[in-house]
Amino acid sequence: MAKAATTITMDDLLAQEDASTKQLTQGEVVTGKVLSVRKHEVLVDLGPQGIGLVPRREVGFSRSLAEGEEVSASIVDTELETGYALLSLRKAAKDKGWDELAAKLESGEIIEVSAYDANRGGLLVEYDGVRGFLPVSQLSAEHYPRVGSNDKDEILQRLNGLINQPLKVRILDADRKANKLIFSEKEAVKEGLAARFEKLKVGDSVTGVATGVVDYGIFVNVEGIEGLVHISEISWERVNNPSDYVKVGQTIEAKIIAIDKDRLSLSMKQLSEDPWMSEVDQFKAGQAVEGTVTRITPFGAFVQISPAVEALVHVSELGGGDSADPEKVFTLNERKEFVVLDIEKDNRKISLGLPGSKSAKKAN
Repeated sequence: MAKAATTITMDDLLAQEDASTKQLTQGEVVTGKVLSVRKHEVLVDLGPQGIGLVPRREVGFSRSLAEGEEVSASIVDTELETGYALLSLRKAAKDKGWDELAAKLESGEIIEVSAYDANRGGLLVEYDGVRGFLPVSQLSAEHYPRVGSNDKDEILQRLNGLINQPLKVRILDADRKANKLIFSEKEAVKEGLAARFEKLKVGDSVTGVATGVVDYGIFVNVEGIEGLVHISEISWERVNNPSDYVKVGQTIEAKIIAIDKDRLSLSMKQLSEDPWMSEVDQFKAGQAVEGTVTRITPFGAFVQISPAVEALVHVSELGGGDSADPEKVFTLNERKEFVVLDIEKDNRKISLGLPGSKSAKKAN
């Protein structure tokens, strides 16, 4: 039985003729399929309207293409010398992207992005064809580069380590007219942090990872919540340099000693007994002791009289009243004989005097 002939109407013929003869217009958005992906350009089949060429820079930093993939592109030039139309995937995506970004800003939706570059101020991000910025101040506790205030090179090094990593963010600002797009990782994790904060209380022991070691302490990431171990809470012994105790990336245990609005105050030393309290029991007022001068200040000298106990010889004990100069009496790291004048266990304080002084004789 013969197959029935397909009937083609005049409207079909006219539609085909229109498609083949329709001229491309600069600025319009067209659809085509990827013919080939080369190092510096991509060729796109536009059907009856020919072939389009997309320079690699007009593809977009965060986009990879495959042959046969359908794409939308904006016409930059209707015909080059090669006969191809010059296309931009970025512009087409950008026009569509601004509308989607405005909707995501309105809804507060959490999205996933990755940075293609970094500077000392933050991360450069492209999303839906639109380039934006994730400032350092809007990074989460996990990724914030806690370094010394003057170490800008290390800040950039830390930020470079985040390039191409997936980051969950919220949109803070999407202003098409000003071409301004700002992301925040802090806002994306805020709700989860609030729930975690509610489960924590002062006195709890927590485990975290050191994210920064600075002159005044150690920053710690505790399941996304930022904590600070102040230099005075690192060890029972006197700490000169926090980096002698903890390195970035090291896991530490600490005790919560205060909960602020968005940060934990932590103590490492309070997880162990204070050795000062046990060692101080070997001393009593009037006792002669030998010690090493560890610090000399205008108001006196600090003396190590046992591994955990440091005592003070006040300037008033040197004779000559307040005009006495401790630097003329003591030499750093010298060992001398002293007399215990007073012990205040509640204040963790021991006062020393020099042998033969009025205060030393009175203590005896």
